Amino acid sequence: MAKRGGFPGGMPGNMNNLMKQAQRMQRQMEEGQKELETKEFTAKAGGGAVEACVNGKKELLRVTISEEAVDPEDVEMLQDMIVAAVNEAMGQADAASQELMGKMTGGLGGGFPF
Repeated sequence: MAKRGGFPGGMPGNMNNLMKQAQRMQRQMEEGQKELETKEFTAKAGGGAVEACVNGKKELLRVTISEEAVDPEDVEMLQDMIVAAVNEAMGQADAASQELMGKMTGGLGGGFPF
């Protein structure tokens, strides 16, 4: 008579190993995320006239504007440089986050299907 329930062929051990691996991966992911959140990403625009710094949580920490960039006759250019610097810094933070995810998932191809 066939057994009902359970996992034939030693599956419980494999499930335990999978659970341990998943828990280890989750701890590593949390540690990596905490580390990423403390990193700062800085980008410049307008030949260095504007500098923006964001953290791994994608929070704008500071914007530095050189005196040469402040032209009351051309405020739009200054605004464009600020946007460009902030977007570049955010892109750096995104790239670092994607790199962390890639390391954690080992190239599983976009994460888990659930």
